[in-house]
Amino acid sequence: MKLIIATRNAHKLEEIRSIFNFQELEVLSAFDFPDIPDVVEDRDTLEGNAVKKAVEIAQATGCWALADDSGLEVEALGGAPGVYSARYAGEECSYADNNEKLLRELSGKESRSARFRTVIALSDPGGSAQTVDGECPGVIIEELRGENGFGYDPLFVPDGYSETFAELDSEVKNRISHRAQALQRAHEQWANLLSSL
Repeated sequence: MKLIIATRNAHKLEEIRSIFNFQELEVLSAFDFPDIPDVVEDRDTLEGNAVKKAVEIAQATGCWALADDSGLEVEALGGAPGVYSARYAGEECSYADNNEKLLRELSGKESRSARFRTVIALSDPGGSAQTVDGECPGVIIEELRGENGFGYDPLFVPDGYSETFAELDSEVKNRISHRAQALQRAHEQWANLLSSL
């Protein structure tokens, strides 16, 4: 049985392969299907984007497909940047541009509560999908700290820690992250299904 991971991110692919490591399951990625076009992420929610990617890849390949979408949701900004996390400061923006915009938007705000969130969708070839999610709550600090990670990591301090994601050891970050939690839930919910296909 084949499971297609709707990503061209090698790190994400290895992380998912390690979770769904079943002898009967061949885990492939979008790299293995070069003719499949990239799915346009145009939904208003993380769930919508994850489901759209999983369904389109499953229908295009005739195989089960797994996809995810992640974002930073800031309470004082009504959940923004959310689905626009990667392009918060514009289509061609850098991580630095996004971080600068986030700090500007939060200037003078009392609440700096935020959470990173990942939604994972699993679709059968017929387009029937189900989802799980994971989150890591924390706060946005007022200045960049740390050299590790990417994106908003230098501004995000997870609950229970004093370091930003960019200051934490990658092993610690990967253990407590929103993606790790979503993958754990995906394994708990779908392991029996996927190992029996």
